[in-house]
Amino acid sequence: MRVTGGVKGGERLLELQDERIRPMRDQVRAALFNIIREFVPESRFLDLFAGTGAVGIEALSRGAKEATFVDHLPEAVRLIKMNLAKLGLTGRARVYRLDVFEAVARFERRGREYDLIFLGPPYGLGLGHKTLERLGDSGIVAEDGLVIAEVFKKEQAEMEERYGRLALSLERRYGDNLILFYRPEG
Repeated sequence: MRVTGGVKGGERLLELQDERIRPMRDQVRAALFNIIREFVPESRFLDLFAGTGAVGIEALSRGAKEATFVDHLPEAVRLIKMNLAKLGLTGRARVYRLDVFEAVARFERRGREYDLIFLGPPYGLGLGHKTLERLGDSGIVAEDGLVIAEVFKKEQAEMEERYGRLALSLERRYGDNLILFYRPEG
């Protein structure tokens, strides 16, 4: 697994052989960042269910001002910190070992806003839908923000076109992965 673009493009990331941590394939990550390339520079990026940290690290490599990583697994948090240190990116990153819903509530209480929010939850647990429900009603999505959800294609039926003020604006399929893009409205 490598960073696919930006100043750290080509750098190898550390991985864990743990079925609970499912990194986004390099080709899918490259395609995702090709779509959102204009939004990344100077953005405040939030990586939920961060796993290896590859998506948030990709954002930092491509010019995000800062990235916040959230995962509840201690192994994932350790791995993210190791990858950030390996690439010299710790100064622009925050890493939290928290449940995603607890993290969203905490960031909301602190008045945090993010320009780009990515979520790649474990497949088959309905967490994509539940997290988007929570984000749609939260104040952490910036007015011109973008929320991106990676879900298993079999979960498409449970995904909605609207979550609170978030409306589906784009959908892409890569093999078994479905990537949904939501923008705030109103």
